[in-house]
Amino acid sequence: MLNIFSQNEINDLITHKEGEVKLGEQILVLNNDNDFFEEVENSRASFVIIGVPEDIGVKVNTGIGGTHTSFLPALKAFLNTYENLFISGKNILALGYLDYLETVEEFVANDPEKSDYLVKQIDKDLSELIHFLISVGKTPIIIGGGQNNAYGNIKGVSTAKKQAINVINLDSHTDLQQLEERHSGNAFSYALKDGYLDNYFMFGLHENYTPQYIFEYIHDHLNIEYNMFEEIEIYKSTTFESELQRAKNFIEDKPFGLEIDLDSLESFPSNAMAPSGFSSQQVRRFVHYFGNNKNVSYLHISEGNPLMSNAKDNTNQVGKFISYLISDFIKAKNY
Repeated sequence: MLNIFSQNEINDLITHKEGEVKLGEQILVLNNDNDFFEEVENSRASFVIIGVPEDIGVKVNTGIGGTHTSFLPALKAFLNTYENLFISGKNILALGYLDYLETVEEFVANDPEKSDYLVKQIDKDLSELIHFLISVGKTPIIIGGGQNNAYGNIKGVSTAKKQAINVINLDSHTDLQQLEERHSGNAFSYALKDGYLDNYFMFGLHENYTPQYIFEYIHDHLNIEYNMFEEIEIYKSTTFESELQRAKNFIEDKPFGLEIDLDSLESFPSNAMAPSGFSSQQVRRFVHYFGNNKNVSYLHISEGNPLMSNAKDNTNQVGKFISYLISDFIKAKNY
């Protein structure tokens, strides 16, 4: 069920200070007394922020729970960003979040049939919402949750555009695992099988975490391409900038999704946190580069998990970094 933000809920997340204007003081919210579909369609907002605070898909994929905890800190950090000459809240709608929190609290991944049902229900809810937003000309910004939600994003855009779409995914993993029960590791496998995904580029895969059967699968499909983190940052056989260009050439000819799995960052609190990965500046550069393309249809940021570290300010740091990525995307699209 979609929980729609009220003005009071947004106001409660803002720290007000005289003489300063925060994005949250200008950002748009819906009036719950009005018709939902009509109000969203007629809203002057270009960007719509949606939360999918769940960790069901992650747990089914034998991951550690906690990815449901990143949305609220991210929203709070974004709302407290200063409005200035670089960014305005007046064309951004803080819509709400798909509420699975009660299910998340009770969920144990011990029943494949039930797990499959729950993740597919999230797929259905999210894809219908994304379909609607794309059909009325909005650009969704989706904060997860697990990478399983990529499937709902892709299906929603594809059905709205009436064509298979392309995707660029910054990730240390392919998420092309076998077509078993739905989980965070096979969103793209299912999107390809169901005909919603055409060209798929994986940016920054890790050699140590990509099984041989997936390399063989990739090499058998001309519509799937990738690069390795090691060739960019360890062997230096190519450069970050040249790989950005190569990836863009592969996906930019039609509507495409921009997927950011926070596992790709070095030592960032995420579901599969790793001591080696891209820097925060590189990830921001990545978002800006692809956000500046006319065919980008959505931004999805997944796998953030503040519970992965004991640092006292961990939640704030996760929220702040996701907030940077949201604002980088909006600035790139606007300018």
